[in-house]
Amino acid sequence: MERDRTFMREGISVDGPGSDRRVVLTRLAHVYERALNRYFARRVAAKEDVPDLVQDVYLRLSQMADPTAIEKPEHFLFVTAANVLKDRARRAAARGSGLHDALDENFAGSEIPPDRVFESREAADRLQAVLLELPERTRDVFVLRMLEGLRMADVAHAIGISTRAAEKHQARALARVAAALEDWRHH
Repeated sequence: MERDRTFMREGISVDGPGSDRRVVLTRLAHVYERALNRYFARRVAAKEDVPDLVQDVYLRLSQMADPTAIEKPEHFLFVTAANVLKDRARRAAARGSGLHDALDENFAGSEIPPDRVFESREAADRLQAVLLELPERTRDVFVLRMLEGLRMADVAHAIGISTRAAEKHQARALARVAAALEDWRHH
């Protein structure tokens, strides 16, 4: 409230018909910048976000049709600041921001050479293609046993076949996968 009076006392009225839009916006930014910075600094964990949040308040202010019509600038700016925080929280929730770990700035690159990474991706693509060519039950046995790590008896029970039948499907799948990867290595 005191800033509102100071704002008016300093000769720039936000409600006069002759007020210049740019001058009013500049003056509002100048008078309330420190207060907005403190407001956001107390409410967010990532202090590096504070300048962006303050900028969002100014952006919303600048998008108003007539910022000179603001009767209570301090009230308006801090209600806008609260809305900026709410919008930020909604966006973070939608993106699942809290579910991800921050990447360490000193994160070293992979020690694996790019050509090896490329070869591994090709091998994985080839394995996927071979698995898609397998009959469904054979593929299910292979995936549950080799990729999920289930015991053969558990695989058989999950699919509803005998352990011996599951072993036969596994043997077929392994033979096809081994042949396909061997063929891929020689090309």
